[in-house]
Amino acid sequence: MGPNRRRNLKYGKAMSSLASLRDLLIDELNELYSAEQQLVEALPQMSMAATNDDLKGSFDSHLEETRGHVARLEKAFAKLGVPAIAKSGKAMQGLVAQSADGVDLNAPESLRDARLIGAAQRIEHYEIAAYGTARAFANTIGEKGVAELLQETLEEEAATDTKLTAVAERVNQDANNIVEAAEADSPH
Repeated sequence: MGPNRRRNLKYGKAMSSLASLRDLLIDELNELYSAEQQLVEALPQMSMAATNDDLKGSFDSHLEETRGHVARLEKAFAKLGVPAIAKSGKAMQGLVAQSADGVDLNAPESLRDARLIGAAQRIEHYEIAAYGTARAFANTIGEKGVAELLQETLEEEAATDTKLTAVAERVNQDANNIVEAAEADSPH
């Protein structure tokens, strides 16, 4: 048994074997495919829980983009000549679960919105990292068409993160004003 296999068993599981960077790219795409599908399910709940109109709009428009991301990934799989298979990853499962915590948060509206934005931005940052990694793999193995598809999604994910940051500036100030008002009204 080699040192890598031993190390992997130490953490409870043997890792799947991958023979090439192409295999690793496909594995990354499988995980992204699952992540985008999970997000298609989570975004409507996040939108319903949001009270800030700009935040609701951001979630709704990103839902449409995310559906496009799924379709774009399916094109990438077709270019690679492999079936689109969703491989669930623990990272996105955890991030989606964290967004559900924001949906269910019993707090003033602006605090719940701030929590939802934080969860959404963590998801965006995960996707930015994952799409950037997959794009680098595709470029390295000469899959320029796949890399271009991934770059297009990467740009949309970065734009969504920027929009969420702009909404967060207003929502966070509203959340802070509520806390300051409550502190001013409470007896010392």
